[in-house]
Amino acid sequence: MGLIDVRELLQFDAGENSTDVLINGVHFNRSKLEFFNYTVYSNRTLSNVSNCFLVLDNYHPRMLENGTVVNGTSCYDAYYGLGERGILSIVFACLFLASVVFTAINLRKHGRLFLPSEKRFKAIGRRWQWYWMFFVAACGAISGFTGVDVDRDYLLDVAIAIQGFFYFLMTPSILAVVWESVRHWGSWQERQVIDLDPFTLPQEGLRDQKEFWMPLIFYLFAFLNFFMVIPRSWGVFQLQSSPEQTDANARRAATDARFKAAAVFAFLAWCVICYNLHHSIRYYKPRNRGPWNSFKGFFHYAPMKFLLIIPLALVVVGYSAAISVDFGISPMNADVHSGWIWGLGETPILLIMMVLQGYGYMDENEDKVLLRQRRERGRSVDAELGLERKPGWWRRRWADAHMTADERLKTLAGEVGGGPATRQNIERTLEMRQMPPPERPEDPFTDEAATEAATEAGTEAATEAATEAATEAAMEAASETHEGERSSTERKESTSTASAISQSRSTKVTSMLDV
Repeated sequence: MGLIDVRELLQFDAGENSTDVLINGVHFNRSKLEFFNYTVYSNRTLSNVSNCFLVLDNYHPRMLENGTVVNGTSCYDAYYGLGERGILSIVFACLFLASVVFTAINLRKHGRLFLPSEKRFKAIGRRWQWYWMFFVAACGAISGFTGVDVDRDYLLDVAIAIQGFFYFLMTPSILAVVWESVRHWGSWQERQVIDLDPFTLPQEGLRDQKEFWMPLIFYLFAFLNFFMVIPRSWGVFQLQSSPEQTDANARRAATDARFKAAAVFAFLAWCVICYNLHHSIRYYKPRNRGPWNSFKGFFHYAPMKFLLIIPLALVVVGYSAAISVDFGISPMNADVHSGWIWGLGETPILLIMMVLQGYGYMDENEDKVLLRQRRERGRSVDAELGLERKPGWWRRRWADAHMTADERLKTLAGEVGGGPATRQNIERTLEMRQMPPPERPEDPFTDEAATEAATEAGTEAATEAATEAATEAAMEAASETHEGERSSTERKESTSTASAISQSRSTKVTSMLDV
């Protein structure tokens, strides 16, 4: 941006008389200018602190009797053309916006669950790095688009403050992206070890304590970096209209102790990231004896993406430390060379995101990897036992593989009873029950028809005989009741005779039923 180096008060050019003033070819009343406290400066601006107007080239403001300025152009409007800083700002803003699409694709790919959620390994853990990348992309896009006005404004306005604000927000955010990526990789290694043998790693011990405290320490340093930089008066960086004003305001604010402390906290957060990677390799990968073997093992087991993004994160931290000392390379300097901002500032941030998105596109979902490992272990065990597993389509209940433990338990309970009827149980009952034989027409010429007819005839005859015997017994009992004058001896004899008769008749009925 072509700033005018000198900004001094100028005397009004004399007009036609003592009360007339000539400013850029326009006549003003001296008394009104002095009454409203308007002053002409050497950078060809007319200002009274509250208002500022351009009075150069084709800008010819006029003042009315009441002090209102018409046909005036603000000093903070766009005057210059788009410069190198503005062009690079647009390019990087578009790249950050394009990264949102790839981040969303990777979030959907790696955030989906194909296994039941576990309390120890929650799905949110694998998604945090992508959430932070959304935030970094938003900050980069806003910082880039507002950087256009830094070049075009005649006098610096709020654009340079907004660009610097969102740039410094990206520093702790990109460190959080790297941290979550490294932390989740360690969690993924732990999950594979526990899935193979749940009792290999104890949940209580030095390892567990380290994994509890490391995230807290990292986010403490990241928050301190944010707290040292962000809460401040950003309007001071607009005061760069002259070298004296720049040294007294913008330079002093950009190189104060808070920026230096923020760089230290960012470096400590980066160190926590490196230690976390070392911790994961030490506990979840084969150990190497000796310092030299441990050093080689670190680079052997560390994923390539971490060997790329961790040095890039160090470049971002180093640039933050450098701008806290040298204002000449700071993004808050309106006349800084673009190579410093984009080469050491935003390019490493964008490269970190591109590396993670590329590897995220190539890597497979962790649940699918775990399912494949389980199938391979199952095949190896079956091979040792001499079993041949049938394909998945052979099983009738193939959907059980995608059920949770609770759903599978409810299904089993419904099969043995005690639960509500389900469509599957009803279908199984209809399929597996014994169906009754079909009805056949009667043939009177078969042995079965004759047997059935004889049985029916015998049953009817026995029923009639039993009915007659019961009737006669009742009549005799009634006659015995009316003959109360007979002797007890005769009554005993008649009673025994009646019982004998009834017994013989019942015997006949039984024999007839047997027939």
